[in-house]
Amino acid sequence: MEHTQTAAVDDARHGHGDTSTKTIWKTFWILLCVTIVEVALAFLHLETGFPSRLVLNAIFIGLTIVKAFFIVAEFMHLRHEIKNLILTILIPLMLFVWFIIAFLADGDSWKNMRKDLSPGTPKQATTVTNEASHH
Repeated sequence: MEHTQTAAVDDARHGHGDTSTKTIWKTFWILLCVTIVEVALAFLHLETGFPSRLVLNAIFIGLTIVKAFFIVAEFMHLRHEIKNLILTILIPLMLFVWFIIAFLADGDSWKNMRKDLSPGTPKQATTVTNEASHH
């Protein structure tokens, strides 16, 4: 047992055990660069109005997905896991995102339907033209 402990210490001293440290630093620098790009885009938008708000939000969502990938892959150790385990996490995540989008779209349609059918709203142009054609 003593031989195993000294072998681990020798590996750490001679650089054989620092591959995980290099990977963590690589992930740190990637996350830092993505964060700097996000902050720079936010300041660019505040100063000049470029890019438009919709494009900026799309870019932020994309960059956030990149950051989430690196965090999950490295710090939750999914980069080194088997494909089935990764799919076990990714498929429910994609379904969750789809549910959010579907519920937001459904809620928006209900809001518009309630607004269109509420008392006191003017009739639609199609009903006015249909009534005129019957007379």
